[in-house]
Amino acid sequence: MTAVLAAVAVLAGIALLGDQRRPSLATATPPGRAPLVDPQELVSGGPPPDGIPPLDRPRFQAAGTVDWLAAAEPVAVVELAGDARAYPLQILVWHEIVNDTVGGVPVAVTWCPLCNTAVSFQRPVVDGAATSFGTSGKLYHSNLVMYDRATGSLWPQALGQAVTGELVGRRLARVATQLVAWADFRAAFPGGRVLSRATGFQRPYGQNPYPLYDRDGGQPLLFDGKPDGRLPAVARVLGLSQGDQHLAVPYARLAARANGGVAAVNLKLAAVPVLVVWRSGATSALDRRWIAASRDVGAAAAFSRRVGGSSLTFRTVDGKVTDQQTDSSWDPFGRAVAGRLAGTGLASVTAMDSFWFDWAAFHPDTGIWGG
Repeated sequence: MTAVLAAVAVLAGIALLGDQRRPSLATATPPGRAPLVDPQELVSGGPPPDGIPPLDRPRFQAAGTVDWLAAAEPVAVVELAGDARAYPLQILVWHEIVNDTVGGVPVAVTWCPLCNTAVSFQRPVVDGAATSFGTSGKLYHSNLVMYDRATGSLWPQALGQAVTGELVGRRLARVATQLVAWADFRAAFPGGRVLSRATGFQRPYGQNPYPLYDRDGGQPLLFDGKPDGRLPAVARVLGLSQGDQHLAVPYARLAARANGGVAAVNLKLAAVPVLVVWRSGATSALDRRWIAASRDVGAAAAFSRRVGGSSLTFRTVDGKVTDQQTDSSWDPFGRAVAGRLAGTGLASVTAMDSFWFDWAAFHPDTGIWGG
């Protein structure tokens, strides 16, 4: 943990070298309304507000021109209205929030390195304009707490809901986000765009400021609670939600089911038929100092199995995902790329990559897929 604490000190030091302006955060809640969490539970993460600077004017480059990403490096992917964009974690680890517009929709693409949670939201309209988000410098259950620049209300990323301030209780609309290997994005979206390292900030992109954070036996940073002992604290899970039901699908159990480096699991959650797919070939962003040299942890995603009023059943054959009903082949983004259903896409379901300690803290009633 010494290395991780040193990383926080480094980030705080970098913050002090930057813009000294401090945004106004609204911890007070309007009269007659109560905060959703005790403000004392929103703890300092080290850097001040916007000390970890979000990207407000992101630049992009064509996927085919990128020569600085290793094939297995992880990227967060958002696609709206045919506009597919990759946000490399080697950049997000230094910025955590990208205020962007994808497919004409104002979005905030976010990643919390302490929890490994990649979540995107539609930026809400406040006083007639889409607001943007900054990093508050606070954490809740070790999770990134954002603030909106229109009101200064505070929003834990994993909740997607304002917990203090003028907008308390308001929820953000989620935008489907996947963590995948760069090679998988490049193959699936050759015309896609990639967040550029020309951010306007001087950061050692490609390096991980939290080396060994997710090692076996690792413990979460700045987490006041006691981690749920059913799984190791920093075990990777794909957290699924349907209504008030929650399920954690451990990466390790998916990997144990893999055939040719791919696992396909058919589940039901709240009567919704769900496909969970895991693929090897994506590195951790929180392992070695250089992300490209880190260990392979794979990547997982979840989709609805319903197509045309019926439910498909999936399997893996020689490293390919196929459905039993039509023997069509499916890519990592839930798209049929060969067979009778070619051109069909599976709908995303509400899912979030996370470390186990954080998923369990926000969803204490969660079940765990047994493998």
